[in-house]
Amino acid sequence: MPDKKTIVIVDDHTMFRRGLKALIDFFEDYTVLFDAANGRDFIRQLKPDSPPDIVLLDITMPEMDGYETAAWLQNHHPDIAVLALSTMDSETAIIRMIRQGVKGYILKDADPLELKFAFNEVLTQGYFFNDLVTRKVMRSINQLVQENDKASQQKITDREKTFLKLACSEKSYNDIAKEMFLSERTIDGYREALFKKFGVSTRVGLVIYAIKNQLVQL
Repeated sequence: MPDKKTIVIVDDHTMFRRGLKALIDFFEDYTVLFDAANGRDFIRQLKPDSPPDIVLLDITMPEMDGYETAAWLQNHHPDIAVLALSTMDSETAIIRMIRQGVKGYILKDADPLELKFAFNEVLTQGYFFNDLVTRKVMRSINQLVQENDKASQQKITDREKTFLKLACSEKSYNDIAKEMFLSERTIDGYREALFKKFGVSTRVGLVIYAIKNQLVQL
């Protein structure tokens, strides 16, 4: 019979760790090497010459949380597969853990069969993300792409920036034209161009957008 794959549980709830250890020890191909209350405790117990195959890592912990621990593992033991195990299903938490090098993300209320499947997948395929996590990640990525596309469309010239700053004052368009040594027609062109870029239709909307997005400092 081949050697069992080793798991380390890092979670600050003692009863949860013990229950999870008992569950994993029932799995035919896996065994718990040790458990730890936080990242610092994990590092203290870790033996570099006998690292675990998988680290089950909680996110919210005292002293050294999951983000810090995942980053430490990525720098010192990149070959260890890290599975984030958490009650947090927010896109921010998921993306942040992925950026720290975790190979999978599983919720604490997952079915035991899903947990075992996650172990198998992360060791054979290199990663595990269930449908819920995948949808959240893809939605976050799509949103980021859309924001980047929008930002690229909103690039403004130095002259438009000058106009925008003056538009956020009490000056009339005629006064702005005089101060910029431009015709009112050119000023109208700047205004309409910025209306289009920012998706607004009034000067008030233009000012609110500029302040909200820190394009001008009043």
